[in-house]
Amino acid sequence: MSSEMSKHKRTIVTALVLISTFFNLASQTMMVTALPVIQHTLHVSLTSAQWLTTGYMLIIGIVTPLSSNLYDKYTNRQVFLTTTAVFILGILLGSFAANFWMLLAARLLQACAGGILMSFQMTTMVTIYPAEKRGTVLGMSGLVISSGPAIGPTIAGVILNYFNWHYLFILLLPFALLIWIIAYLVFPNYSEKRQVKIDLLSVFLSLIGSGLALASLTVFQQNFWGGLVMLVVGGAILAIFARRQLKLSEPMLRIELLKLRSFRMLTFVGVLAFMVLIGTEQIIPIFVESAAGLSSMHAGLILLPGAIANALFAALAGRYYDAHGPKLMISLGVALMLIATIPFITINVQTPIWLITCAYMVRMIGNSLVFSPAMSEAFKDVEVLHVSHATALNNAFRQVAAAVSVTVMIVIADIPASFVTGTRLAIWFTVLLLLITEIIFYLYLKSPQKK
Repeated sequence: MSSEMSKHKRTIVTALVLISTFFNLASQTMMVTALPVIQHTLHVSLTSAQWLTTGYMLIIGIVTPLSSNLYDKYTNRQVFLTTTAVFILGILLGSFAANFWMLLAARLLQACAGGILMSFQMTTMVTIYPAEKRGTVLGMSGLVISSGPAIGPTIAGVILNYFNWHYLFILLLPFALLIWIIAYLVFPNYSEKRQVKIDLLSVFLSLIGSGLALASLTVFQQNFWGGLVMLVVGGAILAIFARRQLKLSEPMLRIELLKLRSFRMLTFVGVLAFMVLIGTEQIIPIFVESAAGLSSMHAGLILLPGAIANALFAALAGRYYDAHGPKLMISLGVALMLIATIPFITINVQTPIWLITCAYMVRMIGNSLVFSPAMSEAFKDVEVLHVSHATALNNAFRQVAAAVSVTVMIVIADIPASFVTGTRLAIWFTVLLLLITEIIFYLYLKSPQKK
């Protein structure tokens, strides 16, 4: 397919899918710096307001498994235009939201589009470029996946300094509409419909199982036993879903791809890195606004150098992977993130803002050195025919894990009477994630030829 597409068309497709994904992912985390503002304006608790970010990630995790079937059943043009239109509807609803529930509905509608768009973007990038450029291509993809969420809080902080929270949607609308209009006029077809029968029982099992399991994360905060029952029932339904996928000739999701050692292990390395990124990105703005008393704009600006550095190093890491493989980059990335943890595990209200900013920036550089090569290495043994299923699995795991990370860190931070102490404990959770990342990657390197 890469050889059939002209360079001009490839450039158009690449630009549109990356830009639209960037805006979607940036909007995912724009609410991070807005949570204290919305909590005060709409008179809701932090636990409820948190659903604007956690719920977004949970819905992405629920919807993403459907994306592989949609990619097979419809043309790429149909999928892209429809998904972008759904995203625009979410923006419109958010622009006019009069209460918390309308706002939450807008966010969840955006998330439905985001779950499909992320997999669509990765599938497209892997499909339209030759295999020898996969590291560079997935480096660009990784740049968007990591820099979009990273820069979202900064953009929101600046907007909230001058406007109310409705403008987090209003100012996004022209860009989304422009992308849809350009895509309608010039987006080419580079895929054909396949006669794929969508297994409705699999869809039902996936939605119910993942919905129960993921919603239990929030229920645990109010009702331990209720959350436990939801988690167990949801897990059991997902187990039935997984067994069904292994038996179907045309599964909704090709679970057997996890048998590929490179895909399985490096997907989880990327997932853990993303958990650290999203968790840190969530807790630091809340700390500097709630404990240190800074404005939303200042909280966003603290994250800006890290977002920029993350974007630059993600592209470099992708190119380095093409030439040298993942070994040095991932090991160096984990080391940098661990070093940058030191100021955060001793953080207090007197900690200099420049130190928080620099530590966050170093952590984001380390994250980009892990995330981009991990994604590239995960796909090295995946057949082109199964790329859409691999990206759906990869994205579903990543978003679910991110939701878990945010929820766990917020819960940990709220346990002590002092939010300063709680923030330190939450950061220790990311240290645990980094140690697990290093162990998994070490085990992968021990026998790299084995699948």
